[in-house]
Amino acid sequence: MVQDADLTEMLQITVSDDKMHAFLTFKRVEGDIKLTVPDLELMLASKGITYGIQKDLLAQIAHRPANFFLSQTEVATGLSPQKGTDGYITVLFESDNQYRTPTEREDGSVDYREVSRLANVKAGQLIAERHPPGPGIPGKTVTGEEVPPKEGKEAHFKLGKNVVVNPERTGMYAAIDGLVTRTDKDKLNVFPVFEVNGDVDYNIGNIDFVGTVVVRGNVLTGFRIRASGDIRVTGGIEGADVESDGSIEINGGIIGSNKGLVKAGGSVRCSFIQEGNVMAGEDVLVTQSIMHSNVRAGRNVICLGSKGLIVGGLTQAGEKVTARTVGNAMSTATAIEVGVRPELRQALNDHRTSIRQLTDSLDKTDKALAMLNQMAAAGNLTPDRLALRIKLTATQRQTSQELQDAKEAVLEIEKTLEDAESSKVDVVHTIYGGTKIVIGRYTRFIKDTIMRVSFRFIDGEIVPVPYV
Repeated sequence: MVQDADLTEMLQITVSDDKMHAFLTFKRVEGDIKLTVPDLELMLASKGITYGIQKDLLAQIAHRPANFFLSQTEVATGLSPQKGTDGYITVLFESDNQYRTPTEREDGSVDYREVSRLANVKAGQLIAERHPPGPGIPGKTVTGEEVPPKEGKEAHFKLGKNVVVNPERTGMYAAIDGLVTRTDKDKLNVFPVFEVNGDVDYNIGNIDFVGTVVVRGNVLTGFRIRASGDIRVTGGIEGADVESDGSIEINGGIIGSNKGLVKAGGSVRCSFIQEGNVMAGEDVLVTQSIMHSNVRAGRNVICLGSKGLIVGGLTQAGEKVTARTVGNAMSTATAIEVGVRPELRQALNDHRTSIRQLTDSLDKTDKALAMLNQMAAAGNLTPDRLALRIKLTATQRQTSQELQDAKEAVLEIEKTLEDAESSKVDVVHTIYGGTKIVIGRYTRFIKDTIMRVSFRFIDGEIVPVPYV
């Protein structure tokens, strides 16, 4: 057996800062070196290394030391801790107003038997539960110390209007009788319902309501409805401004005459859109036609039914556009864009403007600080200028951080815009010439009629593949 002094002259044991790895290095690499596994174990023990020792590797080192002369060899590895599971929220009552893919009958019509079901609750009723995070599993260092795991993230209720939380913060309850409705940032609310038994006209006037609005008639040109909950219209909408933080359902259609705006934080459902302006945070679902309109959806635009026609105007969707027919035999200019989030493009422009302003501001601050630093070096810094120097230094630090944040936001948005592989345009029956297809940053003009086709972004170009 080699003596301890000989081991120290021959070998060096180092441990990583986090004590999760131990490494062996030969300090002497000439002459006849003889080692045994107990020698190496003794050397490790002298450094306090007791866990995760790779004994098979020690045997290889002892058998052929020369194979390990010129490298740092990891001879012990700790056990990494496992993070605990995150907590979560379970919503017990929720309106069934999310987008559902319609079932198409053999005659081309659509089955809409699954109508939105509103979640009616009573005051004091439990509407959501909070579940705590699960425990993690501790790890161990090579020196035998326990490494505590990271705890899972706590889930937090997103409180909207007319809800309360118990003292233990484990349950959310309705404060009034009403409907459970999600609004911006997934807040849960309980809203009462405002009903109009007829048209929204001069007898009713504009509506601005913190709940769900039901109109049992039409919404006429020039009027406005603003609702924090959902909006349901049994008739149609003319050139009116109708805006909801939730979803909008119209039994009839939208005849906008290029006036007004129908805007929903969730989805918009209707029979047809003619010369209308429609925006939805989620989906736009139309059963007949979209004609000469501007339609934007954060996720999908679906136009299916006996017609399922999109012709003229601009239709944009973050993910997918599906229609039975796109364009017409007269080659009416029709634009379909997917993989486009209008709000992201606006955010991108805002960030770029901010970068220009912050860069200009930082340049001015740097020049002023440089001048003050020169005065300080010459000993000519008055108390007022010393205070200004301190203030400008703080401004410089804050501006630099804001500039870095803006640049990172630009990179993130540009990456999102480039990621168009999952976006597509599906044409169930026919697409005519005169149509422009845009996926992400790329454009394809359709010159000839194509049947049953899906346009996708593949290998840097928009490619038509058979629609299945």
